[in-house]
Amino acid sequence: MTKDAVTSHQEASGLKRMGANIAWLFGGKGFGAICSIAYLAILARSLGIRDFGHFSLIFATGQAFVALAGFQSWQTMVRYGTRYVHAQDWVKFGRLSMLCGLLDWIGATLGCVVAWIGYYIFADDLGLNPAYIDMAFAFNCVLLWSRVSAPVGIVRVLDRFDIAVYVEGLVPLGRLLAALLLWFTGPTVGKFLFAWAAIDLLSAAAYWISARWIAPTSLRARHIGDWRTTLTENEGIARFFGVTYASSTLDIAFKQGPVLAVGYFLGTSAAGIYRLADQLAQGFGKLSQLVGRAIYSDINRSRVAQTAAQFRQLVKRVTAIAGIGSILIVTLALLLARQLLGFIGGEGYESGAVIFVPLALAASLEMASVAYEPVLHATNHARLALLARILAIAALGCGMLLLVSQGSLGIAWAVVAGQAFGYLAMGTMVLIAMRKMGHSQV
Repeated sequence: MTKDAVTSHQEASGLKRMGANIAWLFGGKGFGAICSIAYLAILARSLGIRDFGHFSLIFATGQAFVALAGFQSWQTMVRYGTRYVHAQDWVKFGRLSMLCGLLDWIGATLGCVVAWIGYYIFADDLGLNPAYIDMAFAFNCVLLWSRVSAPVGIVRVLDRFDIAVYVEGLVPLGRLLAALLLWFTGPTVGKFLFAWAAIDLLSAAAYWISARWIAPTSLRARHIGDWRTTLTENEGIARFFGVTYASSTLDIAFKQGPVLAVGYFLGTSAAGIYRLADQLAQGFGKLSQLVGRAIYSDINRSRVAQTAAQFRQLVKRVTAIAGIGSILIVTLALLLARQLLGFIGGEGYESGAVIFVPLALAASLEMASVAYEPVLHATNHARLALLARILAIAALGCGMLLLVSQGSLGIAWAVVAGQAFGYLAMGTMVLIAMRKMGHSQV
């Protein structure tokens, strides 16, 4: 076989593996999307605009606290664990797994402390409804402890996306069943929060059990005490933890910040309408996260196993495919915005159609840039990805300050501006990183 033929075969193999992983996740997410639309419709219709707004603000606040306290340890598992899987070094893989799990638990503990301070000391400053503070705090703590990242990374680096589909399918199915039950037994904000919390805990337990099942020789409690060894044998891991933590925090701030801003400046009912439009738009955005998660491990694996030229070609092909997906998102948004909102939420939510279009445009930009952050991480330029997110959040903040007088629509267009700025910045960083391949900084 000629050199060109070998190169072509390796590129095709990488794309085929990505395609298989994406197919598994799309199957699961397709099922999840159907369930999500159904339970979102029940939520919006049964609670009404105002209470749905309360639920949305509590959920968004919880997600923000989770981002502040949570490490993206799944990315670290993939980034550093890929070489151990490649070398079949399960002892080092186990030490890395338990370090990531330990950080998840530390983050959850600290997050509960931060949430208590936020809910009980600064509640008045944040404009929180006193009637919901206790349940919001309890819900937030459950979100923190049910947020699993290390086992997600273990499943992905071992290429068991089939297991991820089954486990993650528990959440939308459980929420749909709970929503149907509450619809007939008397829906309240508190009951929905309790149901969502219980289902998230079940999913977290299932993820850890699955990770232990597929890596029984690696997930050993004794490895928890080896954290110093793990830090030593994985050069740059502490910096990578810090960079991915900051990057994920900014990403959540970008996604949840506008909802909180609408609630703060425009009221609970406006937040409910904005949230429904945002949920639908982020449904398209989740396709980006879906693809990003599927390709993350393969891009890291390709960087280890392929030449620089092969890696560049793979990145170009993935980016081209993502661009086609982004065009489809915008087209669907323009055609189906009002019908989707009216069908899910009822007539009171149809006014959100004008908000949905710019939010879907932002989601399309996210899809177009889906390969950028994995590439920057794989090429040891995670700091450039962080810089791009900082620029995007700055653009979002400036946009919201300038456009908040235009109401929810103004904030939606601020999201587009921030996403566009981030897209251009991240794309520029990727070009820089590809030219510097071979450097070792993180």
